[in-house]
Amino acid sequence: MQGPAPADLPTPEIPVGELTEAVRQLKRASVLVVGDAMLDRYVYGQVERVSPEAPVAVLAVEREVAMPGGAGNVVRNLTALGAAVAFVSVVGDDQAGSDLTGLIGGQPNVEPWLLVQGGRATTTKTRFIAAGQQLLRADHEMAGPIHPRLAERLVRIAADAVAATTVMVLSDYNKGVLSGDTAQRLIAAARTAGRRVVVDPKGIDYARYAGADLITPNRAELKLATGMPVDTEAALVAAAQRLRADHGFGAVLVTRSEDGMTLVDAEGVRHFPAEAPEVHDVSGAGDTVVAVAAAGLAAGLGAAVSARLANIAAGIVVGKVGTAVAREGDLLEALTPERGALRKVVSRAQAVEQVERWRRRGWRVGFTNGCFDLLHPGHVHLLEQARSWCDRLVVGLNSDASVRRLKGETRPIQGDAARAAVLASLASVDLVSVFEEDTPLELLRLLRPEVLVKGADYTVDKVVGADLVTDWGGQVRLAALLPGQSTTATVARIRR
Repeated sequence: MQGPAPADLPTPEIPVGELTEAVRQLKRASVLVVGDAMLDRYVYGQVERVSPEAPVAVLAVEREVAMPGGAGNVVRNLTALGAAVAFVSVVGDDQAGSDLTGLIGGQPNVEPWLLVQGGRATTTKTRFIAAGQQLLRADHEMAGPIHPRLAERLVRIAADAVAATTVMVLSDYNKGVLSGDTAQRLIAAARTAGRRVVVDPKGIDYARYAGADLITPNRAELKLATGMPVDTEAALVAAAQRLRADHGFGAVLVTRSEDGMTLVDAEGVRHFPAEAPEVHDVSGAGDTVVAVAAAGLAAGLGAAVSARLANIAAGIVVGKVGTAVAREGDLLEALTPERGALRKVVSRAQAVEQVERWRRRGWRVGFTNGCFDLLHPGHVHLLEQARSWCDRLVVGLNSDASVRRLKGETRPIQGDAARAAVLASLASVDLVSVFEEDTPLELLRLLRPEVLVKGADYTVDKVVGADLVTDWGGQVRLAALLPGQSTTATVARIRR
């Protein structure tokens, strides 16, 4: 259902400079997350035939990806911002629980407390995807309340952990971790410690979250929780005000999909229009909103600024594929689009996400790499050839330390930031990512390009990663060189 037009609601004017500084403050946040952890699995492949056994597609599996979901995705979003996180949840004594524990433990700046309940199945959602389309989702879960003694232990651990953080997040997916009076007891513990509470709610009984500082229902959840209509602007605001008054919430942030977000608190009503230029996948967007809003409050930002950043972050993640996150760089880029060509210079993780988006559109991804110190016509010629063999070209750039190891202490002439900026200015280059290793092997494994390009001064058997690319069905191309063009020769002439 299309929601009410937000034209009549005030949109706060927050200077871009204030917002960019606020983004940089998010890494100072320390947050405790308590809630339902899940394991999200993605199985990617190609469909080229129908099964002879039944009228169903046959997915030829190419790769599988697993990542934390549910409350675990809130943790993942917080760590992507650089925040410190304590995480308390429950998993089953199964392989999925073990996998999830390893994934959470591998996140930076996380102190995990994943309690194990014998005989319980870890909630797992497996999505089967071909050509960017989800074919099927299979869920494996046990959503009943956790064992009472385990709930008691969980509350005790959280009550101890909350003192070392600034904000507590309750991420409720109605899978049993926050059932009964657990949420109320956790909020009471946070109040005793003088900490603020942010809740991502489920169900219709919001009395369980009474006293929370911020609650983030979506439009449908607001309607269910209040029994009030939300089909006009005035009605939606009235329902949020009723929810706030009935349960003593400090603020209600209503997420409204393509209509953005509306914040209702003691200062009044403010609206934040949707910021997504293109929607690819809404999976996990609610987790991003909760994470960024909580990080903002934990960093000492006001409710309006925190909500605005959460709204921008939501727009970023729905433009990515799968359960994605918004990083500091993503937020700064969204706030400063005038960076132009520099937007092509991205981290390794951002490169992986961008390549996934291109693949979803059916585009062929090419890759080449090098030091590219003192860009010359030979480089430009190679890059133009490489781009002609693919739809989008990624350039892996050796870091300064890597160049020194390969070329000696007098190189590079230009730092990697300058080299990346010059490469990004070329029309033939679609993305630049700096790698610290001596070879781009790890970056290749992550990006899995369809085309790998090097200069014709190599032979295919000498190209790093050629065997990997051919193994997954890609090809290796050797670009013709312009005679008399090399960085080493150029540097020698400069130093005469």
